[in-house]
Amino acid sequence: MFGVILGIAGALILTMAAIGVVFVFGMRAKSPLILGAVIWLTKHVFNPIGLKTAGQPGASAARIIHRGRTSGRMYETPVGAVATENGFLISLPYGLKSNWLRNVLVSGSATLALDGHTYQVDQPEMIPLQSVESSFGSGDQHMHRIFGVTEVLRLRRVDMDEVEDALAA
Repeated sequence: MFGVILGIAGALILTMAAIGVVFVFGMRAKSPLILGAVIWLTKHVFNPIGLKTAGQPGASAARIIHRGRTSGRMYETPVGAVATENGFLISLPYGLKSNWLRNVLVSGSATLALDGHTYQVDQPEMIPLQSVESSFGSGDQHMHRIFGVTEVLRLRRVDMDEVEDALAA
């Protein structure tokens, strides 16, 4: 009996290791099959959980609020954002495959909630990760290398004085 349990446990461990290897190599290669599965799982399982705290003080994720490019509906998505001098950086492990990213690029603006503060952002721009890698923490940099992340979305923080001036004009 013990041998059977040990055999089942070993098979489960090997299966999980194989899934992990396929996941990492699929993400690094940006395999459409793996990316599609990961994006679906993230959207339907992990994002609803992450949204419970995203953007709040001490949360590990920010919350990006964006308008659907075809529906016009407002959406919220947890993302990993890093503040810079005049904006934010968001690494893109899925490349251009994320709906939230395509929505922000099309609209040219969004709202970002980070650490209990809300910011209007605009001028979304895709840039190479290597040009801003040092802005990310060592843990993020390690994950970027593991998953083959090469691109970052840079967002400019909108100066509220600019908004007020534009509204007054």
